[in-house]
Amino acid sequence: MSDTAVDAAAYPKVRTCPFAPAPEYAQLRVETPITKVPMVGGGTAWLVTRHEDVRQVLGDPRMSSDRRRPGFPKFTPNQQMVTNMPPSLIGMDGEEHATARRAVLGEFTVRRIEELRPRVQQIVDDCIDGMLAESGPVDLVRALSLPVPSLVICELLGVPYADHDFFQQRTSLVVRRSTTAEQRIAAIGDIRSYLDELVSGKERDTSDDLLGRQIQKQRESGELDHEALVSLAFLLLVAGHETTANMISLGTLALLENPEQLAEIVADPAKTLPAVEELLRYFTIVEAATSRTALEDVEIGGVLIRAGEGVVAMGTAANRDPEAFDRPDELDINRNARRHVAFGFGPHQCLGQNLARMELQTVFDTLFRRLPGLRLAAEVDDLPFKSDANVYGIYEMPVTW
Repeated sequence: MSDTAVDAAAYPKVRTCPFAPAPEYAQLRVETPITKVPMVGGGTAWLVTRHEDVRQVLGDPRMSSDRRRPGFPKFTPNQQMVTNMPPSLIGMDGEEHATARRAVLGEFTVRRIEELRPRVQQIVDDCIDGMLAESGPVDLVRALSLPVPSLVICELLGVPYADHDFFQQRTSLVVRRSTTAEQRIAAIGDIRSYLDELVSGKERDTSDDLLGRQIQKQRESGELDHEALVSLAFLLLVAGHETTANMISLGTLALLENPEQLAEIVADPAKTLPAVEELLRYFTIVEAATSRTALEDVEIGGVLIRAGEGVVAMGTAANRDPEAFDRPDELDINRNARRHVAFGFGPHQCLGQNLARMELQTVFDTLFRRLPGLRLAAEVDDLPFKSDANVYGIYEMPVTW
């Protein structure tokens, strides 16, 4: 295995096919599944590409999620400049992480998510009503993909949806690789300032929403932590709409491109949830969230990773590993894809995964039932894919029916 930076362009790599990870990942998974590579943001990190090894990295408590550590992989230039702020759940380790996660976990249980289903169904129906009221091709991203998860997370957190353009525009800057350090810092600062004011208002007048309930819990324990609440709100607001929105667009596109499989879920809605799992595996849209720094010397897949070195557990490659999934480059809604790592793995596995699954299930069932003639109003090759972002997706997707 290599222990020096490879002579190649920096990582992460750009997808050359809208339905597949960058081809370099598959090559590395076969030839050097754990190898040190140069990062776009500078420095080097170990790139881990096999499914088994990725799960080992993500489940090992000796691997730190703290983005402030010097060796943490840098996906964007001057990344350290924008991580010098109180950590959110995604950047905590050990008992600090476990305690913070337990405090909010009750908001995302299967039972709690089922209670939200009727409201999510209403939101989806309202968005499709809006589509039906328009003439000519409609941008699915603007009309459905973004509004559904944005409205849901806004209502869950108690954020006024009227402000959605403000945080969506800034979130887009945060996740785009071409964003300058100054733009990224300004965008993050704008969102945090907005949420700082929002949380302060809820501290003065507690509301019946996730943030309001967290404030009440902290007061009862005698430990009100304003900065921690702002960091939590930031994580949930940004992650709660950006990832699901992109999966709605990509999932719709993939099903339209595979009409036989689409017909199966239309005929039998019991197949929608397995289809959601397969779509999550197939696209694996988040690359940066599963990075780590070794707290001590750790051996992964026979390779010694030294304390202080960065590690990228590459879920996009792991979810296409033929050792874990038969015919991994094919979309197959009938496979058992639940072992995918699109939501991560281990103690940091995505907090909102139950909510994301329910939203995707509701959207796909409703969209294809109400618009059975749905089709693209553009060529796939002409769609503007988010190849320049750390969260993959589509910027615009015209459809008609």
